[in-house]
Order: sequence, then structure tokens, then C-alpha cells
Amino acid sequence: MIDVAVRRGADNIVGSPGALHPAVRAALEQMAGQPALETLTPDQARRLPQPLDPAPEAVAAILQRSVPGPRGPIAIRSYRPAVEHPASLVYAHGGGFVIGGLDASDAFCRRLANATACTVSSVEYRLAPEHKFPAGLEDVYTAVGWVAERASPGPLVVAGTSAGANLVAGATLLARERGGPAVAMQVLVVPAMRFAAATESHRAYGTGYGLDSATMEWFARQYLSSEDEADDPLVSPVLADLRGMPPALVLTAEFDCLRDDGELYARRLRDAGGEATVIRYAGAIHGFVGLPDVPAARLAAEHIGTIVRALLAELA
Repeated sequence: MIDVAVRRGADNIVGSPGALHPAVRAALEQMAGQPALETLTPDQARRLPQPLDPAPEAVAAILQRSVPGPRGPIAIRSYRPAVEHPASLVYAHGGGFVIGGLDASDAFCRRLANATACTVSSVEYRLAPEHKFPAGLEDVYTAVGWVAERASPGPLVVAGTSAGANLVAGATLLARERGGPAVAMQVLVVPAMRFAAATESHRAYGTGYGLDSATMEWFARQYLSSEDEADDPLVSPVLADLRGMPPALVLTAEFDCLRDDGELYARRLRDAGGEATVIRYAGAIHGFVGLPDVPAARLAAEHIGTIVRALLAELA
């Protein structure tokens, strides 16, 4: 049994490092038959099957909403837990800015709602390459502002997975620059914090672990209009001035090429005077929170719930 307890504001490793979890290895074997995304068109990539939880958690209510956006309506799916805290959480799904959506992230959003006791609002932001940077970012920022104005008067948490974590970190930077809304906490799950393959985790796990460095390069070509945009802090939040940013919970996976940049973001936030908690899941790969048979996926939601609820209790 893995100890659920983690230390807030510290670097934590959950599990025994050094080997893939058997359920993760089985998932990788299933993925092995799929074509690499970088060999496909965006439309073909979007048609690939996504792992779905056959028994998603029940929630008290699910509401479909439409929010006025910069270039048209933005769909939001809100999940209300049975036990509800007067706080809101805005969630952005993963998918390299190119794929993914509300259905693919449904099971994880249900877990987040129940674990945090927050109403979770999942955002259907515009995807690349049809809508390049900063389209998706502006959609997420707009949704964060809409929820802040119209949801409960309690604290506002932002959360995202992979590319979605990049977008909520960018939206939090925009909120600081534009004078609001106030964000109480950022929850960044296996975050994509810059487009660069110069880290040790890219060298060690950039091929054969579910998300390849070559795939990240393909995502960058779809999302960005030029290579120079990769140095924009709103594209690569790890390069931003992080002074005045809210506390962050950063969840990383041992066998993930993006691991080191996510953990670097946490260190840079601490260096800027902020609070950051890192939880690295040993034996896990990049997309582990979306794999229904991997125990760490449910454990991650428990950890998020524990730390978010602790922060909200301090703010009450």
C-alpha cells in the first residue's frame, strides 16, 4: 500500500522508483500498436481511441454551459460534488493543444470534484492548428474570469493536465498582468511547461514511454506560428517571472519526458518567494491520470484533494 500522505511545500516521491508499474507497462503495450501522432494529421490524431474509465465516479450534478468567448462561445462542463465547498475549480484538459476534449477528461474531472469538494468546470478551448497560440490560452483565461464572476464567492483554483496545465499557468500569469481574477492555487498535472528537449528526462524518456520528444516537437509545430514564440513566457511558463504567483501543486511522473520542466517550474516559483508542492509518481508515465487501471491515477486525485482542501481551509 502506498502512503497517501505527502508534505505540502516539499518535494515528494510516491512509490518505489526505478521500474514501471505493471499496470503502466500493460498500458504501454496496448499503445504500442497505435501510430505515432507526428505521422498523422491533426484530424487523424483526434480520431484515435482514448482510454475511458468504464466505471466513472458519480457526482451530484453535471451542467453544460456556454460562455461568451473572444471568437465565439466556449463550452464548459461543470461537475458538482455531493459534498460541496464554497470554492470553484477551472480545469483545462490535455492533448498537446491539438487533441482532447470534455469527454476524454470526464472521469478525471469527476474524481477532482469529489476529492476537492469543489465545483469543477472543464473548458472546451479552441485547438491547434486551426487556432494557434494564444487562442486556447485566451479561451481558458476567459473561462476563469467567467467562473470567478458567476460561480460561488469562495476561492478560485485552476487546474490542468499536460497542455492544459500549461494553459492554466499561462492564464494565471495573465490574471496577474491584467489585474484579475484572483487565483488561489494552481494544480499542474504532468505539465508541459516549455517546448525544449534539453532536459535529462527528455534524454532518458523521450522515446518509448507514451509521450515522445518527437511528438512534443509536432505539437509545437501545430500550436505555434513561429519558433520564436517558444520563448514567450505565456507559451513556456517556466521562463516567466513568477513573483506574485499563487501556490502551485505540481504532479509529475517518473518516466515522463516533461518531468524535469514541471519540477523546475516548482523550484523557480519557490525561488521567487512562492509556495510549491511537488509529487512525483514513481513507476508512472506521462498520461497516467487518464489510465483507469493504474492505481496512481486515483491516488493523484486524492493528493490533489488533500492539498486543495487544506489551502481552502486556511482561506476560510
